[in-house]
Order: sequence, then structure tokens, then C-alpha cells
Amino acid sequence: MNDRNIKNKILNFAKKDDRVRAVLLNGSRANPKIKPDQYQDFDLLFIVTDIESFIADKDWTSFIGKVLIQQLPDQMLLGNDPDVDRITFAYLMIFEDENRVDLTLFPIDKFHSHFKSDSLTEVWVDKDLLFTKIAPANDHDYHIAKPTERMFIETCNEFWWVCTYVAKGLARREILYAKDTMERVIRPMFMNLIAWHIGVEKKFQVAFGKSGRFAEKHLDPKLYQSILQTYADTSIDNNWLALVQMMTLFKDLQKDLALHFEYRINVDEANNSYNYILKIRNSQ
Repeated sequence: MNDRNIKNKILNFAKKDDRVRAVLLNGSRANPKIKPDQYQDFDLLFIVTDIESFIADKDWTSFIGKVLIQQLPDQMLLGNDPDVDRITFAYLMIFEDENRVDLTLFPIDKFHSHFKSDSLTEVWVDKDLLFTKIAPANDHDYHIAKPTERMFIETCNEFWWVCTYVAKGLARREILYAKDTMERVIRPMFMNLIAWHIGVEKKFQVAFGKSGRFAEKHLDPKLYQSILQTYADTSIDNNWLALVQMMTLFKDLQKDLALHFEYRINVDEANNSYNYILKIRNSQ
């Protein structure tokens, strides 16, 4: 099934079913800056009446095609707080033709109190004229944002503090612990600085993308290759090299960003952590 066929199926269903009041396309398929490919999801928002009828009938999406695998995240305990009331309901589906549709139901009675606009929105159906003033789809809402001074300082502190845990894991040859801590805790802090660096270079007019998916096209090739060197295999020695590379890059970026933003910087914290970790490594 091609893109046009999926869109036509969605439009035909929505126009015939009076419960569906609006259909919005969000995400990368609504982003004019992203070249389409076969792996893009259809991120759809259905604004509906009688949302419970769509939740009770799990087969209503069969008009799109045969589902190979699906997830209903709003019915799962995993990743959800049972004490928080959720007003939307999502169907995440991969179909037999390999197209993926992430379809979220939104109750129209909550529209004025809970709906949040998204700059990456293309209106497919609008029966009640809710979106007559919407701007053409653009990625403005996803542009890199300048950090506050507090956010910058705390990001740096988190990085330098938790780096010592990675070093401890490597010194003990506990590769699972070391890699988990590196990727789950300090990598996000490191990527924050990469994003802010790009933001400064591009005047905060570009998006970083999930997990930095757009970073390569915005970075100097030499810096990008240096970042790739912070990813290692399961070798203890290679993970030491990756950690030191990450710390070196972080230290330089931290200094440059602080100078640009005119933010305070804890030079002693960075130097002390860096030297402490090198001492551990050299003792191995």
C-alpha cells in the first residue's frame, strides 16, 4: 500500500464516520524539511466523539489493513503512572504491507481545555472548522532551545559526577554496569551540549531530532567523527577510550558554551573529575 492509498483510506473512513470530527497528520511526514522514506510512521490524531466506542472495539482499525503487530500503550502498566488519568488513547500498528500507523484518539469534549498545538501539523479533515487559522506545517516547535544558566550548570555537574561511576565500573571490569551508566545517564548530558553547540552555530533555528538524528548535517565533519568515537563495543580498553574522548569533548564544549552564553562555569569540578578518572584509568 502506498502513501496515497493510506491517506485515501483514512479520509474515506473519517468522512463517513460522524464520530470523527478531525484528522491531523503530525510528525516527520508533516515536516517539509525531511525527505520521505519507507520507514516513516503515519502519526495521526483523530479528534472524536464517543472515544470509549473506539477503545472498546479493538478491530475498528481493520479498514486500514491487516495488523502484524500492535501496541496499546495507554492500556499498559509499563511506562504509565496508574494515578494519572489519561484522556487520549493510542493505537500503534504495523500492517502487513509494512506501513506503520501511530494513531491517537483525542476526545473532542477536552479540545478547548487540553489540546496542545503542534507546529508539525497537516490538517486532513476538519468538520467543525477547529483549525482554520493553523499555519503551514513547520518544525518551529522542535528547534533547539537555549538553556537557562541553571540547566547548563546542572547538566555539567551531572555529567562530571556520573562519569566517576562509569570509571568505577570499568576499573572493576563490570562492562554491563559501565555501559548502562554511560549510555543512560551521561550520554544524554553530553548530547545536550552537542545540541546547544548546534543551536549557537545555527542561531537556534534548527531541530536536533530524537537522539540527535539531525546532528550530522549541522556539525563540522571533524567534530561529528569525534562524537562517533565516544561509542564503543564491549572491550574495557575501548570503553576507556570512549569515556576519555567524551570527557575531552565535553570539557571543550562546556568552556565554549559558557563563554558564549556568559554563564558561570565550574572549572575546578571539570578538572578534578577529569584528572580523578584519568588516575583511575592509569592505575589499571
